Amino acid sequence: MQEKGQENTKRDRKNGKRKWIIIAACAFTAAILLIGFIAGTWWMEKRAEQEYHAMQEKNAEKRQEVPEQEEKKVDIPVDFDSLQKENPDIYAWITIPDTVIDYPIVQSSEDNSYYLDHSAQKTESVNGAIYSENYNKKDFDDPITLLYGHNMKDGSMFAGLHKYEDDTYFNAHKDLIVYTPDAILKYQIFAAYRTDNRHILLYYDGGTEDYNRQAYLNDILEQRTMGAIIDKSAPVNTERKILTLSTCDRAGDDYRYVVQAYLVEKIK
Repeated sequence: MQEKGQENTKRDRKNGKRKWIIIAACAFTAAILLIGFIAGTWWMEKRAEQEYHAMQEKNAEKRQEVPEQEEKKVDIPVDFDSLQKENPDIYAWITIPDTVIDYPIVQSSEDNSYYLDHSAQKTESVNGAIYSENYNKKDFDDPITLLYGHNMKDGSMFAGLHKYEDDTYFNAHKDLIVYTPDAILKYQIFAAYRTDNRHILLYYDGGTEDYNRQAYLNDILEQRTMGAIIDKSAPVNTERKILTLSTCDRAGDDYRYVVQAYLVEKIK
């Protein structure tokens, strides 16, 4: 009996050691996978950052060039020929002076969610791209145009929209410019606030009717959410084209943070 008990004890010890070896191996494997995931995510973010930086540098050089004098033709300081060779989905460029928001705008004709996780160069990226859905036309002539961008922790993409929560910043950064291959569109920012995650274009039917546009404007101007900043002196009405920039909000998936601007001038 004593020998049998000793054998059981030895067996239990071996089983215990085996169990701990298995647990340690699993923990090691999980750690390796986690490190790989973090490294992969970091690399995708870094690659996207480099891609956008290269695009921004190229356009900065073009903006510094002396424009050729061509009668009745506006000089567009964005090399759309090169950009569209890289990706035909690139159809515009957005910039807010003195901010980091300076990006190409894309639209997929096949999948509205494609640019949630792909850069403007169509590489897989957690940064995604600044994009519109195919509910909107690409000439910005819709009553309501909606652009999306991620709220990245490194401050890139549309993370900078949250700076508009500050009154001083809001008042100092109202200018917004959109370039297309044949026009320059100048906007003035007049609203910034947290809202629910309703699909603005579908909810207001794209503002295609006067009553929808008026309802949309009323909802903007009557915002009562905490921290909302609305310039009620802005000359907005149902005839104005409204550009809405939308990003994630720290309050959770049920909310969005939006910055809105009205079209002041379209130069062609």
